[in-house]
Amino acid sequence: MQDFQLAVFRGMLDVLHGIGAHRWMGRATRGRGAIFMLHHVRPAKPDAFAPNRFLEVTPEFLDRVIHHVKEAGVDLVSLDEVHHRLVEPGCARPFAAFTLDDGYIDNAVYAAPVFRRHDCPYTIYVPSDFVGGNGVLWWLVLEEAVRRVDSLRVSLQGRPETLETTTAAAKAEAFARIYAGLREGSDAAMQATIRSLAAQAGFEPEAIGRSLCLDWDGLSALAADPLVTIGSHTRSHRILAKLDSETARAEILEGRAVLEERLGRKVEHFAYPVGDHSSAGPRDFAMVRELGFKTAVTTRRGVLHSQHAAHLEALPRVSLNGHFQADRYVGLFLSGVPFALFNGFRKVDVR
Repeated sequence: MQDFQLAVFRGMLDVLHGIGAHRWMGRATRGRGAIFMLHHVRPAKPDAFAPNRFLEVTPEFLDRVIHHVKEAGVDLVSLDEVHHRLVEPGCARPFAAFTLDDGYIDNAVYAAPVFRRHDCPYTIYVPSDFVGGNGVLWWLVLEEAVRRVDSLRVSLQGRPETLETTTAAAKAEAFARIYAGLREGSDAAMQATIRSLAAQAGFEPEAIGRSLCLDWDGLSALAADPLVTIGSHTRSHRILAKLDSETARAEILEGRAVLEERLGRKVEHFAYPVGDHSSAGPRDFAMVRELGFKTAVTTRRGVLHSQHAAHLEALPRVSLNGHFQADRYVGLFLSGVPFALFNGFRKVDVR
């Protein structure tokens, strides 16, 4: 279903671009501004099996996006400025903010120089366990386990089965099947399954994060750049909707507290792990609002409208990922046209 929805959305983008919808509809749909979402920024690496490739873009693409945004007369702003412009809407100029989730080393190696070259503010949302070296990036652990072996034993919704993973096609099918089962199951089942898969493949699940994520020295060095804002992404990146209220609240509080203690600064912005409708909802939005964050972002598609001033705890973002790594989409995204159509012209979605 997710692949079908993605194909439909991408097809819609191509049609809208073909008819120039952003030029004649944009005035009614572009809103106040946009928050762009990225994860990895690094050179492309060919691989027949790369199910998480959609979470990466190249430095060259990021450079072209920022250039396009500037050429469109859109202000490049920090999240503090996003907050200011939403709650004090005196400035009518359109704006865009750039955000990166998870705190990967490639953000410092490849993305930071691009942002510095454009004098562009950006925010990195960090789970404190990831930067501390004891986080489990379950979607990447799953990929690595499937890559390493020719078969895996797994229990999905209580049904044990063995999945063959000898070819790239079989690996892709196994990954998709396990991923869907993990998303549908409980948090406890997800944690246990991921550790079982890593054990079968012969590696420690935390090792993936230590090889890919910034450590405290790296994050501190990056945070010293005045262009950089550090945001919280919980303690361990667990999906909040799978947790009871007490555990979810602890995830949010502990993640922020560790960042503030280690970096010596207030952390006022938040990103929900995974962040779609099934991962964070009204209970979680209310919790984050109560805990006093200035803004919190989801992965729900959309641009920012004046109405979001009353819903700063549930802001949409515009995904700049591998599925949409094409220059022709940037103008469409800034116009807000595809999101207006995708969301049925609903400007705010806090369901």
